[in-house]
Amino acid sequence: MTVTPDLDNRFRDAAARLGLLDAAYDVVESPLGDLLVAATDRGLLRISYDADPNLELERLARLAGPRVLRAPRAVDPVRRELDEYFDRRRDAFDLALDLRGLTPFSARVLGELARVPYGRTATYGELAARAGRPGAARAVGTVMNRNPIPIVLPCHRIVGAGGALVGYGGGLARKELLLRLEGALLA
Repeated sequence: MTVTPDLDNRFRDAAARLGLLDAAYDVVESPLGDLLVAATDRGLLRISYDADPNLELERLARLAGPRVLRAPRAVDPVRRELDEYFDRRRDAFDLALDLRGLTPFSARVLGELARVPYGRTATYGELAARAGRPGAARAVGTVMNRNPIPIVLPCHRIVGAGGALVGYGGGLARKELLLRLEGALLA
């Protein structure tokens, strides 16, 4: 029996709608390249740059559970908000986030990161102080590098002490593009 694309899509949509998935994912096109986006019933779980799909799906299964399936409609709200952001029609995201698996320190740092406004930057040291750990700039850098939801949790807005563009998991070219998009860097 051959499964038609329409039947396959209906199966995926039904599985997501009925809550039979631990995580749904899709690949979202963006000016930064393709992004692997995953969501659960709790919220947005991952945005990955240049991910090896098999490795990323294994990580998702370890984190959320084994029922991980490509279900494009399940990530449509994320796709819509990312499109609006890249079209400069959105400067804040209204997505629920699924931040399971984080240490308390990482969760605190990412919570403070979420408060860095669109079009602004902060330093690693400033973010460490805001998270209650002055002097932990390097530890904050590690959290930024491992940020599970870049763009939405705007680690691109964190810069070196002198304002230098350093340390972005998606590569410095992407960091620069995001900061220019937001007007934080002059063209």
